Amino acid sequence: MNAVNYDRMMQETIRDNEGKRLLLHCCCAPCASHCLFEAAERMEVTVFFYNPNLDCEAEYLLRKRELVRFLEETGLARMRDCDYLPEEFAAAARGLEGEPEGGARCRNCFELRLRRTAREARENAFDFFATTLTLSPLKNARLINEIGFSLQESEGVSYLPSDFKKRGGYSDSVRLSREFGLYRQNYCGCTFSKTARKREQKGVGQNIQGSSKTLL
Repeated sequence: MNAVNYDRMMQETIRDNEGKRLLLHCCCAPCASHCLFEAAERMEVTVFFYNPNLDCEAEYLLRKRELVRFLEETGLARMRDCDYLPEEFAAAARGLEGEPEGGARCRNCFELRLRRTAREARENAFDFFATTLTLSPLKNARLINEIGFSLQESEGVSYLPSDFKKRGGYSDSVRLSREFGLYRQNYCGCTFSKTARKREQKGVGQNIQGSSKTLL
């Protein structure tokens, strides 16, 4: 069974719906950068910043400030903002604290953010909703798109499929981050991903030290 080409589906949908209104959930400015250049040329895009998973308000405000700055400098989209609501992520993650990265806790987080985006899109007469989350090579684009299509049915608003990392999308986001001097975080945002990232970095450091001892 061939894998679904969500990137091709996105290109065809954008082409067939030129000028339509898209509410694009964004997790941060670096991810938004490439995705907006992909979508904003043909659709009227509004960025939706809803990220209750972020581990502290300081991180939330930093990412929000960078996203606002990027939008002001490029003029690619308008922005709708939610308050910092960590209790909503805490409820979605409850009982799943021990799950590995990419497991059931992450699925709940994707659905939480996409459902809020879909409802915001429906209530404000947007034609489509979508997310920048598929830009990351570390996130399951198939799962994210399956959630999106499920919410299309339950929430009554069209979902724009995507796999933004395709065609060099992730590399382009790195290039754009350098060009605009954007803050790039080294973890997805939640306290669990930060802990996992620190553990990985510690392991790499230990491996480097071990290799050095061997060489010496």
